[in-house]
Parts: sequence; C-alpha cells; structure tokens
Amino acid sequence: MRIAVTGSTGKLGTVVARELRAAGHEVIGLDVEGARAPGFVKVDLTDYGQVIDALGAVGDRHEGVDAVVHLAAVPAPGIRPDAATFHNNITASFNVFWAASRLGIRRIVAASSETVLGLPFDTPPPYIPVDEEYPARPESTYSLGKHLEETMAVELVRWNPELSITALRFSNVMNPEDYAAFPDFDADAMQRRWNLWGYIDARDGAQAIERALAVAGPGFERYIIAAADTVMSRPNAELVAEVYPDVPLVADLGVNDTLLSIEKARRELGYEPRHSWRDAESSLTEEG
Repeated sequence: MRIAVTGSTGKLGTVVARELRAAGHEVIGLDVEGARAPGFVKVDLTDYGQVIDALGAVGDRHEGVDAVVHLAAVPAPGIRPDAATFHNNITASFNVFWAASRLGIRRIVAASSETVLGLPFDTPPPYIPVDEEYPARPESTYSLGKHLEETMAVELVRWNPELSITALRFSNVMNPEDYAAFPDFDADAMQRRWNLWGYIDARDGAQAIERALAVAGPGFERYIIAAADTVMSRPNAELVAEVYPDVPLVADLGVNDTLLSIEKARRELGYEPRHSWRDAESSLTEEG
C-alpha cells in the first residue's frame, strides 16, 4: 500500500515509517518538522487545506494514498500549555480524519493513548489487569483530547459505514537505548505505578499498526497496545499488593506479564509483542 504516516519524524513515527517500508509499503511521511527528503512532506496538520492537499496529491510525490497512519500530536501532558495541547491535537485529528474520508481513503489507524484508561492511576483502576471494557477516564487535557478523538471516530464511521478507523492505545513508547534505565525501577514500586508499570517497544508499536492496516474491517475499534511484560523485575503480585491492595484482580497476573491487557489485540489483530527490555538486558549481561 501507499501509506501516509503523520508524525513521521517523531519517536514512534520514525520507527513506524522504517518498518512499513521494510515490509514493502510505500510511505509518505507528513510532519510539521523534518528535513527535505524523498517520501517526506512538511505539513501543518492544524491547517485543513494543507492536510487535504498532502493526502490527495503532492506534485510528483504521489497521486493519493491507500491508508493513513495518524501519529502526529503533542505526545504527552506538560510539554505545551494545556489549551495548546488540546487545540493542536484535536484539530489535527479532525483534519486528518475528515480529509481522508472526503478523499475516499477508507483505512485509518490512529494513535490513541493508555492515558484514557485513567492515567496516572492516582485514583486506582477499577480492576487489574485493565482492559478496553470500562469507560474512558481522562485525567488531563491531553487524555481528554484522545478520548474525544476516539468519540469522533465512532461518529465518523457511523456516517460513513465503509470507513475503518482503528485507535491504538499505546503504552509508554520505548526504544532499545531506553532500556538501560529499567533495572533502577525496581527500587521504588511507586516510580512507575502511574501506568501499571507498562511500556511498548516502538518496533512492536509498528507491528500493531501493520496488523491493523491488514485486518481491521469497516467501523471503529480500540485496542491497548503494550509489551508482553512490565518494566519491573519484581513480580506482579508483590507490586499490586504494595501499591493497589484493594483493587480487584480479574485475571491471573503472571509473574511479570503486562497489567495493561493486550488480549483483545492478540485475539482480533493477531498482535504479538516480539521485543522486551529483558532481552536487551540479557544481551548486555552475556557480552559483559
């Protein structure tokens, strides 16, 4: 497919563009920042005219795309003022979704966020492991925007039954160079309790996107996308007993299994994480 990837110069977007190209797809990167290069178009996604032009055709770059992967956003709370984060993210998402629909692009995969689950879990989650079944609990304007983007997608596919929008609720995105810090997390269970000790390797994030592009049907679905394990060496039972002793447990926690349930993504998308910080640590230990 020819796939437009917004946010293609970001942490996740860079890996997604690389992995999709390696899988044989043609990728058109769209971002507000980035150097001039083949397969890249500089676009302000908050300007609808630029968005519909970039998705429809850009000179001799392409004559339209088959799918859109929408990753562009202010990526977390606290980077910009709350109102600026909300205005940027919700406007960019509306422009991308609306332009794609107007142009007849029927397949969209968008980055949602684990934050809609209630992060940071200062108020404990309703149960552990968490999943997609309980209502969104946004606790910041960033998360509120992500929740509203999902809600917008629900209505857009109702208006256009041929449209497919898949929201991937990514956990905290990590690259291999980030893993050196992980062993230090064990000293304080509270340090990473804000997202139930979760993370996602960017390469597995790209895998989830490719699976959604391949198998998602018309309509809207949301999926938690996380690694298969936690960031901790300490066992889950110990962590939960210390930090969330009164939260109901609704499934076997495993020793270090993710507490952000990825069972729906496994079952419906065929997603299966291939990368773990433990593999990187083992490799360093063997080399040492």
